Amino acid sequence: MFFQHVYDKSLAQGSYVIGCQATGEAIVIDAQRDTDVYLEIAEQNNLRITHITETHIHADFLCGSRELAAVTGATMYLSDEGGADWQYQFPHNGLKDGDVIKVGNLSLTVMHTPGHTPESISFLLTDHPATDHPVMVFTGDFVFVGDVGRPDLLEKAAGLIGTKEVGAKQLFQSLKKFTALPEYVQVWSAHGAGSACGKALGAVHCSTVGYEKIRNWAFQYGDDEQGFTDYLLADQPEPPTYFAMMKHLNKVNRPLLIEVPKLPKLSNEQFLAAYKKGIQVIDTRSRTDFANGFIPGSLNIQGNNSFSTWCGWLLNYQEQFMLVADDNQLEDLTRKLMRIGLDNSYGYISGVNDLGIKLQTAEVISLDEFKTYVGRDDVQIVDVRGSTEYDAGHVEGADHVFVGTLPDNLDKISKDKPVVIHCQAGDRAAIAYSVLAKNGFRNVKNFSGGMKEWLAANGETVGCTGTSCMITQN
Repeated sequence: MFFQHVYDKSLAQGSYVIGCQATGEAIVIDAQRDTDVYLEIAEQNNLRITHITETHIHADFLCGSRELAAVTGATMYLSDEGGADWQYQFPHNGLKDGDVIKVGNLSLTVMHTPGHTPESISFLLTDHPATDHPVMVFTGDFVFVGDVGRPDLLEKAAGLIGTKEVGAKQLFQSLKKFTALPEYVQVWSAHGAGSACGKALGAVHCSTVGYEKIRNWAFQYGDDEQGFTDYLLADQPEPPTYFAMMKHLNKVNRPLLIEVPKLPKLSNEQFLAAYKKGIQVIDTRSRTDFANGFIPGSLNIQGNNSFSTWCGWLLNYQEQFMLVADDNQLEDLTRKLMRIGLDNSYGYISGVNDLGIKLQTAEVISLDEFKTYVGRDDVQIVDVRGSTEYDAGHVEGADHVFVGTLPDNLDKISKDKPVVIHCQAGDRAAIAYSVLAKNGFRNVKNFSGGMKEWLAANGETVGCTGTSCMITQN
C-alpha cells in the first residue's frame, strides 16, 4: 500500500493519497484546489489517480475534487447521506453508510458520522494483502487529534439557525461508532492545530482510536450528552466570513481552475488606473514595512501562513483586488488565494515607492507609551483578538472588537478621542490599523507588542467568565 499525507499549513488542512502498488490505482481524499501536488505524487510513484472522494461538504477551503477529476478522468465518490438539503449538486457516485470503495487490493468502508455536518462520512481503510482487519480511519472533521468537529459552523457561518444543537446530538451518537473501532486503528483527520474547525486541535497529525479514547476530551463524558454538548458549543473560535461561500461553492456547480494562474505584474500606469477606479489593494509586506509607508486605502494582510484566512475574512468575492508582493512570493500567495476561491486578482506590483502616490505611515507605539494610555477616560483602547482570548484576560478598560468583524463594527470605534489598538503579538493589530485607516480613522495608535509584551512586563489583566471579572497580577 502507498500512503502520503499532504498538509497545507496555511489552512491547517490535510488531504491524502492512498494507492495500491500492485494495480497502480490510487484514491485522493479531500483534495486541495491546486491539484498539481497529487499529479506529481502519482507520477513519482507509478500510480494512476482513479478514485476521488471527500469526507463532507467543506466550509474552510475550496475542495479540488472536481479539478482533479477534470484532469485525471477519475471517478468522484461523494456522500449521499444527510437528507435532501445536504446533497452535492453535480454528477458523482453516491455513498451511503456501509458502502465500500475498492481501490485495487484496498477497500474503504463508508461510515456515516454526522454531527459536524449532516452528510459527514468517514472511511475505514483495509489493506487486504496485509490483513483483513482495518488499519486506518479517515475522519474528515469528525474526530481530530485531541478534539472533535464543531457543529455550530452551519449556524454561525452559513446562517442555518437551530442546527448546532441537532448537530451536537448527532455527533454524540457518531462518537459511539468511533469507540467501537479497534483501538490500534490509525486516525487521520482533515485538520490540525490552527484550524477554525475546532478549538483544541492537536499539533500531531496522526493518532489512534485507543489514544483518542483516553486523551480526547470528547470521550470523557460517558452518557452525559448535555455536559458534552455544553462544552462542545462553548468558546469556539469565530468562523471566518468566507466559510459560507465555501459551503456554497463546494456544493454546487462552479467554474474550474485546473492550473495555478500566473498573475500579471502591473505597470505603474496600469496599477494607478485600477487604483483610481477603487480596486482594493492588499499589501502583503511585513507589518513593519507597511507601517513605514503604505498606499492609502490598502489593507495589510501579511503573506504568511494566515494570509488566506484573513483575505477570506476581509475580501469581497464579487470584487477585484490587487496585491503588493515580492516576485518570489507570488506563486505561494496565488496558491493560497485559489485554495479559498479568491480568483478575482487583477494583478500585482512589487513595491510602493515609485508610484507617485503620497504614502501614509502608521503610528506604532512602545510598551512604555501604551502604559500612559491605560485607565484614561479620554482614550479608547481596543483589543482586536478573538472573544475567547479577550475573556481569558485583557487590559482593564479595553473594549473588544474582533479584527475579522471590524469592518462591520466601525461604529464601536471612537472618532472623538485617540484610539489605541492591540492584539496578541502584532499581526492582527496591523490588519486592524489598515482597516481603520482605510475607513478614515486618523487618530489611531498601534501597540504592536500586544498582550505578549504586556504580560511579559507583568501587566495586570482582567479575566471574564459570564458577567463576572477578576483582576490578575501576572
